[in-house]
Amino acid sequence: MTVRGEQVGTAHHLLDVLELLRRAGLPEAHEGIDDPGLVEWRGGDSRMWREET
Repeated sequence: MTVRGEQVGTAHHLLDVLELLRRAGLPEAHEGIDDPGLVEWRGGDSRMWREET
């Protein structure tokens, strides 16, 4: 996951995304998690996670 151009970690679940945002100083960012102007999802959205094989 990248925040403001900096690699901050890997998210495997939505809770990971929220924790990484909190650690990056953006705890309220969850309010815009579905806003395509703020978050770019690849391979799904905030409600869809693909299984790693």
